[in-house]
Amino acid sequence: MTSTASIPDRRHDLDWIRVGAFFLLILYHVGMFYVPWDWHVKSPHPVEVLEPVMLLTNPWRLTLLFLVSGAATRFMADKTTAGRLTKARAARLLPPLLFAMVVIVPPQSYYQVVEYIAAHPGTPLTVDHFWTRYITASGHWCGTDGKCLITPTWNHMWFVAYLFVYTLALAGLLLIWRRLGEHIQAGAERALNGLGLFIWPILFLGLMRTWLYPRFGETHALIDDPYVHAVSFSAFLLGFGLAKSEALRDRLVAARWPALVLALMAYIGWASFVWTYRGETPVPPPGLKEAMRFVHPVEAWCAIVAILGFGAKHLNRGGAALRYLTLGVFPFYLVHQTLIVVMAHHLAKLGLPQPLEALILIVATFAGCFATYEIVRRIPGVRILFGLKGQPAAEANRPPAFA
Repeated sequence: MTSTASIPDRRHDLDWIRVGAFFLLILYHVGMFYVPWDWHVKSPHPVEVLEPVMLLTNPWRLTLLFLVSGAATRFMADKTTAGRLTKARAARLLPPLLFAMVVIVPPQSYYQVVEYIAAHPGTPLTVDHFWTRYITASGHWCGTDGKCLITPTWNHMWFVAYLFVYTLALAGLLLIWRRLGEHIQAGAERALNGLGLFIWPILFLGLMRTWLYPRFGETHALIDDPYVHAVSFSAFLLGFGLAKSEALRDRLVAARWPALVLALMAYIGWASFVWTYRGETPVPPPGLKEAMRFVHPVEAWCAIVAILGFGAKHLNRGGAALRYLTLGVFPFYLVHQTLIVVMAHHLAKLGLPQPLEALILIVATFAGCFATYEIVRRIPGVRILFGLKGQPAAEANRPPAFA
C-alpha cells in the first residue's frame, strides 16, 4: 500500500536539488571549455587532469534532473487533467526552446565555426551572413573529417526538447491510465525495498549501458537517441512515481550514507579506468571494459540515492531564496552555455593565468545568469520566452529578498 499522507503539495528538498543540479551543470560546462573532450569552443591550453573531476558528476547529473523533473510533473498532474498538463508544459517549454534555437544558441555555433576556421588555415568555411545561413540551414559548415554543423540546432536545449516529449508521452498514458502515478509509486515501493533499492536500478542502467550505448551512444538529436531515451524517460517516470511516496523517501534517507560510500568507490574505479585508457592506447581488456559498463551505473544510481537521501534529510525548508532560485534556474539554464562560449572565446585571447581566467569565467557566467533573470522577469512580453509565463507581475517586479 502506498503512503502519501505526510507529503506536501511541494517537496522543498527536490526544489533545492534541482537548483543545485543546474548550478553544477553550469560549472560542468565551464569545465568543458578546458577539458580535452570535444566541445563548441576550446581553451588553447587543455587541462588533461580535469578529466577525473568532470567524471565525478558526468554519470548522474542529467539523469537526476530528469528524475526531479518527473517528480515536479507529478505534483502538476495530480491537480489537473492530462490536456491541461500538456498545455501548461507547452506554454512553459516551447517558447523558450524556439527562442533559444533562433536567438540564444546561434552565437555558440558562430564561435564554433570561427575557432574551426582559425585552427584550419585555408579552409573554405566562412561566417559571412552567419545568422541567415544558420537559420536557413545553408551554412554548409563541414570539417575535413566529414562532420558537419547542422543548423538550426538546440545544443544544450536538448534537455528541454526531451522534457517536453516525455511530458507528451506521460500525458498520453494518463489519458488511458489516470492513476498511473499511484501505480508506478506502488510498483517502485515494492521493487525498491532492501537491497532492491540498489540492485534493480543498477542492473537496468548496466544493461542499457551494455546493449544500447555501444550501438547508439548519445546524440541528443531526439529521433536517433535510444540509449538516452531509455535512461532519461525511465528516470522521468520513476521521479513521477516516487514524488509522493513517504516510504521511498524514508528508504532514501536511510540509505544515504551507504549510497555515498558506494558512489565514491565506483567513481574512483570509473575515473581510474577512463584515465588509464584515455586516448587510443592502451586498449582495455574486453572483460574489464564490460565490467565498467556496470561500474558506471553504480556511480550514477548510488550518487542519485545519496543526493535524494541527504536532500530529504536536510533540505526540507523553503523560503524566499528557494522561491527566487526555483523561478530563476530556467532562465539560468537558457543563457548559461552561450555566456560561457562567448566569454571563454574572448578571455582566451587575453593571455591571463589560467586559474584567473577560469575564475573570471565562472563568476561572469553566474553574474550574467542572475542579471539576465533580473531583467527578463520584469518584462511581461519577454518572460514567456524565458519560461516565466506563470510568474505573477507583482512577484516579477519585486526585488529579491533572501530572508
